[in-house]
Amino acid sequence: MLDLLTSIRVLDASSIVMGPLAGQILGDLGAEVIKLEPPSGDLARSSGTRGPDGTGALFANTNRNKRGLCLDLKTAEGRAALSDLLDGCDVVIHNMRPAAAARIGLDPDATRRGRPRLIHCMATGYGTGGPNAGQPAYDDIIQAAGGMAMLAAAAAGPEGGAPRYAPTLLADKVGALHVVYAVLAALVARARTGLGQAIEVPMFETLAAFLMAEHLDEATFEADGAPGYRRLLNPDRRPYATADGWLAVMPYDERHWRAILSEIGATDLLSATWFPDPAERNRRSDQLYHRLATALVGRDTEAWIAVCARADIPCARLASPGDLLHDPHLAAQDFFAPTDGAPGRVRSVPMPVRFANATMRPDLPPPALGADTDRILSALRRPGDRDEGGDGNGPVR
Repeated sequence: MLDLLTSIRVLDASSIVMGPLAGQILGDLGAEVIKLEPPSGDLARSSGTRGPDGTGALFANTNRNKRGLCLDLKTAEGRAALSDLLDGCDVVIHNMRPAAAARIGLDPDATRRGRPRLIHCMATGYGTGGPNAGQPAYDDIIQAAGGMAMLAAAAAGPEGGAPRYAPTLLADKVGALHVVYAVLAALVARARTGLGQAIEVPMFETLAAFLMAEHLDEATFEADGAPGYRRLLNPDRRPYATADGWLAVMPYDERHWRAILSEIGATDLLSATWFPDPAERNRRSDQLYHRLATALVGRDTEAWIAVCARADIPCARLASPGDLLHDPHLAAQDFFAPTDGAPGRVRSVPMPVRFANATMRPDLPPPALGADTDRILSALRRPGDRDEGGDGNGPVR
């Protein structure tokens, strides 16, 4: 845990992945994050392999550096406690559907009434300005609706292929990063203006923007242009088989291509009139990648790595998630070292960003359901108390 957001208090009333991961990142940066759950708890608590205390790995890896509060917001008592708690918060994050949030007083109007400095961030499935607003949405649904699942089919070549989801919670995690930068921007603006903000981070729109940054392509300048960045949809843009395994090779500029094409004897491509033109090489990437795909199988992986090293061509051996646990580069940084003391933990997923001028403090383990409820509610009855950072365990107002 860093000390960059010391004195910032965040109420994390979200569940599953998108909101909780955003809350964890803010906690990693030093904010005091209070994880608010209903009596039934976050559904993610039971997701993935369970540790000795019953906490699922997914919850453990998205909820460190938080304190646990359990309230039943369907009751008047719970809503009264929430109101008192919000008086001492800088940020509130939730990923409920708008109508559900309004029923329990977590909508932006209710939370910001009389609290002009409060930053309210609602992570939704679909933006409230469109016809899909209020529809249920999880990662698989947004990968499908947001164009991601069809990319695999589009990249399979003329014969097509089956759509498939990226085997990671891509939409959730991309959305979480948008929540973090939006909250940080609102905090910077508040420091200048004194006013908070109501923020909406819709997962569908977020993934669509993420995907179309490169894939809008031709449609950027032509009304009837077809989206799709050609180089990325090339079926031969893939890991290449070598004589004894697989290798990723990425010749990028003319120097790279000249070196690798000379190595494989592709003189016809080197002498082509279009070859020196970067735009033409991009347009003809199908020819270039196909030639690589057919040539690399002739030598073993180590031989090609040596070729790439001599020409400074980016390349990498293929790694599975299991290989990452023993990757020499990550091992040199003790990347997966446990940091939060959660029961039974032998590895953590760390915050990968490094700051030169920040103090590191011990991480807090993901909280048990309602672990800090009594302390938090007790502090609400003592106006004026507020933890200004410290170890993240002080009282709240």
